[in-house]
Amino acid sequence: MQSVYIAGAGAGSGKAVVVLGFMELLSAINRRVGFFRPIVSRTVEDDHLTSLIRERYDLPFPAEQLYGCTADQASELVASGRYDELLKLILHRYMLLEEKCDMVLCAGTDYDGLVPSLEFDFNADLANNFGCTIVVVVKGFGRSPEEALHAVHMAHESMVNRRGDLLATVINGVHPDYVDIVKRRARAVLPSTETFYVLPETEALGKPTIGELSKALGGHCLCGEGDALNQVVTNYKIAAMEVPDFLNYIEDGCLIITPGDRSDIILAALAADVSASFPRVAGLLLTGGLQPAENVQRLLNGLRRNKVSILSVDSDTFQTALAVNKVESTILPGDDRKIAAALGLFEQNVEIKDLQERISLHHSERITPLMFEYELIHRAKSQRKRIVLPEGTDERVLRAAEILSLRGVADLVLLGNPDKIQRRAGELGLKLDDVTVIDPVSSPKRDEYAAVYFGLRKHKGISEEMARDALEDVSYFGTLMVYTGDADGMVSGAMHTTQHTIRPSFETIKTKPDTKLVSSVFFMCLADRVLVYGDCAVNPNPDAEQLADIAITSAGTAAAFGVEPRVAMLSYSTGASGKGEDVERVREAVRIARERRPDLKLEGPIQYDAAVDVSVARSKMPDSEVAGQATVFIFPDLNTGNNTYKAVQRSAGAVAIGPVLQGLNKPVNDLSRGCTVTDIVNTVAITAIQAQEAEKEAQEKVRHEAKGEAAQETGKRAETEAGKQGEKTTGKRAETGAEKRAERRAETET
Repeated sequence: MQSVYIAGAGAGSGKAVVVLGFMELLSAINRRVGFFRPIVSRTVEDDHLTSLIRERYDLPFPAEQLYGCTADQASELVASGRYDELLKLILHRYMLLEEKCDMVLCAGTDYDGLVPSLEFDFNADLANNFGCTIVVVVKGFGRSPEEALHAVHMAHESMVNRRGDLLATVINGVHPDYVDIVKRRARAVLPSTETFYVLPETEALGKPTIGELSKALGGHCLCGEGDALNQVVTNYKIAAMEVPDFLNYIEDGCLIITPGDRSDIILAALAADVSASFPRVAGLLLTGGLQPAENVQRLLNGLRRNKVSILSVDSDTFQTALAVNKVESTILPGDDRKIAAALGLFEQNVEIKDLQERISLHHSERITPLMFEYELIHRAKSQRKRIVLPEGTDERVLRAAEILSLRGVADLVLLGNPDKIQRRAGELGLKLDDVTVIDPVSSPKRDEYAAVYFGLRKHKGISEEMARDALEDVSYFGTLMVYTGDADGMVSGAMHTTQHTIRPSFETIKTKPDTKLVSSVFFMCLADRVLVYGDCAVNPNPDAEQLADIAITSAGTAAAFGVEPRVAMLSYSTGASGKGEDVERVREAVRIARERRPDLKLEGPIQYDAAVDVSVARSKMPDSEVAGQATVFIFPDLNTGNNTYKAVQRSAGAVAIGPVLQGLNKPVNDLSRGCTVTDIVNTVAITAIQAQEAEKEAQEKVRHEAKGEAAQETGKRAETEAGKQGEKTTGKRAETGAEKRAERRAETET
């Protein structure tokens, strides 16, 4: 089941009711349901909603795993322009919880003024990065039908702009007289495919209790604990007059706010509560930090039946009244009346079975850049590989090496002069204690690698001395480390050209048996998805056979990194509409690719707009399962591919990770000379994952060969046994025939 993110479309939406209702229905069908809050005000223990869910559903997780960060942390990061860092922090905490659950219910921010810059769009960003489907809760309290519907429209527009994966919209707190009107008009406003629910306003849930006020104001309970704290406060009165006049202002369910030394008001309020002639008093709130007189306190403590709580706060009467006016209704742990009212309201107005089915069937294929980056790091760390970085003196490489080392992504080897590298790291204030540094010039492995290289290339006319000289070059030294198994992969190119980086691998590592050429892809991280572009770095003018190979290999690379491959073979025309040598080459490549991989979702020739835009796809290729939703784009030549990826990168603000080389027996990847530290970190993680996959393939090959040998051995044994059995059968037949002939001769003689 897909995780769910419940986001209020503004302050005062009352989403606690919706959160509680969803948690109840999810817990009924799934044992391991987690709960997560992206931001809490101070600590998770102070967060009412988290405390309620933890206690009611007995969540087995430590409190620190249930939230992303505090409001102060979030404010500091946003104020310093580190919005992406905030998203990464919260995503990391969420993923740690998700690993322990079958699904997670997330409750968005509260719009309580602590983080004014975080609004609905922030929650939509988080939901997208979490991979959650979204439930939007729109405030209906105190709004006319027109105002409520306008809020629904605005929330829906914001969700569309953010490409949110919407599950349902809940309009909460609508006046009972307006419920039918809102339902009817909402159906006309929202698309027919979208689900919405309307929850009517209920007094039991719309007003805070004495306990909620006490928690919000930091009050101290002088008497009247237990059920008295669950009394609902319908209004409040400031008592500053004499008792006779004060009694005229008491209303049912009112909270009396008065200084703590007004014993006359305290006693009059208690008397009014037990009197059949006066309305019910919900509680008393004593201000100024003042306590009732000692004998009055003794009188209060001696009351046998008292359902009126008396609270004390340090603030003065005016400040207290302002604070009380700001307190919104919530649901506290142990408030069984409110919990029952909330669940009853939700279950009466939501089609539970239909919603359960929708959650079960609803699966998002969204992969955001943050999700992709997190998954890269997480997968690389799961089985650490040894990656060599030949450009050990480059500042970006050194900074990336420190990050990778601190996060435990891979075991790193830097190539270069150790003194220069250590001096440069010291100047930058970097700690590289866990990073190995090797000097190719003085390394004892240089002669060994030179001998290996000479054995591989002597047919090309190189001498042993030429091989030894070549191993002074960091690219050759690093590549031979990978070839001999001293490293699992290599990342270079920050200071060297693509040709300098990958030529040694062409000469030594070479391509996989089922791949005819080495090609490349870029992972294009857009705002809400990750696309795969190939080939944008290696092959200038691939023929049809090579294009087919690039398409199949790129689809495999996409699948290996969590992107469902839907391959678009690009051209300047779509389908059968165009003719010409270039189009025919793509058309032939599509035929070859489909013949080799009939299971692959692949379309072409197709134009870029028809491949990515659903509306264009409907008119140009209405029956295609790729058009409008392609994820892997194969360009017809290097000129087109390289220019397109750079145009998208610069114009759309996309992050381009790559080029990632594919088709080699062992992973070697090239960096752009304009790469950033983040680019290097991501490319090292990708290389480590490729090394993991290569190891799995090798193990699978060994198992397959072992099974083949075992099958052959079994076949040989079967043939031997069959031969022996045949000899026995032939012998028996011969013996039987001889006996019969002897019997016939005896009969004849007789």
